[in-house]
Amino acid sequence: MHTKERKTEIKTYNLCILGFGNVGRALARHLLAKREDLRNEYGIEWRVTGVATRRMGWIADPQGIDLEALLAGNVSPTQTEPRDVQEWLQAAQADVLFELTSTNPQTGQPAIDYMRTALELGAHVVTANKGPVVHAYVELEELAQRKGKHFLFEATVMAGAPIFSLYQNSLPATKLMRFRGLLNATSNVIINEMEQGKNFAEAVKRAQELGIAETDPSLDVDGWDATVKLCAIANVLMDVPLKLEEVQREGIRELQPAELQRARAAGTPYKQVATLERVGQDVVARVQTEQVEAGDPLAAVSPASMLAHMEMDIVPGGLTVTLHLPEDETAGPDATAYDVMADFIRAVSA
Repeated sequence: MHTKERKTEIKTYNLCILGFGNVGRALARHLLAKREDLRNEYGIEWRVTGVATRRMGWIADPQGIDLEALLAGNVSPTQTEPRDVQEWLQAAQADVLFELTSTNPQTGQPAIDYMRTALELGAHVVTANKGPVVHAYVELEELAQRKGKHFLFEATVMAGAPIFSLYQNSLPATKLMRFRGLLNATSNVIINEMEQGKNFAEAVKRAQELGIAETDPSLDVDGWDATVKLCAIANVLMDVPLKLEEVQREGIRELQPAELQRARAAGTPYKQVATLERVGQDVVARVQTEQVEAGDPLAAVSPASMLAHMEMDIVPGGLTVTLHLPEDETAGPDATAYDVMADFIRAVSA
């Protein structure tokens, strides 16, 4: 029986985490839980040498920060605190930057500047932030290549399900012609709640109780989240610099429970569908509510799940990737953090 060959050469990497909210904390837990596996299976040892947040400031210690103490809230700022991201990365002697700050969908800043600085200093960059992929993908990718580093962002579209790495690594010499998917779990949950008779406000409240909707759900219910994700997919997998304003965008605020219930009973439920279609050298992009047929894979997706269907020029039928979750469960920060950790493994193992 063939067994996987284990790595014998161990290399230690200095990790910097920029943004230590839910995803950053989940990443810390994953790194601790998988420490032995990373060492034995991939030859990866690590120490967190930098953490930066609005509350704690720029914390750096090249000897390593106690991650368990950090999770418990027991880490104090360094005596000589760095003043900006460059000083912080240099003080921490960073090999990898995990950029986990909130997305600015309109400009991608200041995350773009953070990533540019890290790459210039010779660190790999791994992010869950969609903004830089939309607004600076080509620049950051070219900079990473010049520096012999990686710029990776699997967590930006379907946390817990590989889209970018699957397509880029498993489907060489194909051309993505059409993409169609359910990219926003919050809208799926809200529509499902309204199908059961709740009004829009009640459905949003339920999504918030499940931990899937923000206090202000506008980015999700007005279609912005799915729009940003479509632009990222077009930029990376179609090589088309799609802008936010070029996406036909429609939210779900105007949907009525009675109509949603009728459509569900007829077997043609409404979904917030994100679509990209290649037309010549450009793409047509839209995010809108659609009734989907009973046989459509999108019709059977559970409320908090997500789905991506990709059609290529030489692969008949295309490829469907589904992140399936049971009722009343959400992918949450653990799935996003897993994608971040997987990108870290890919970056340093390549």
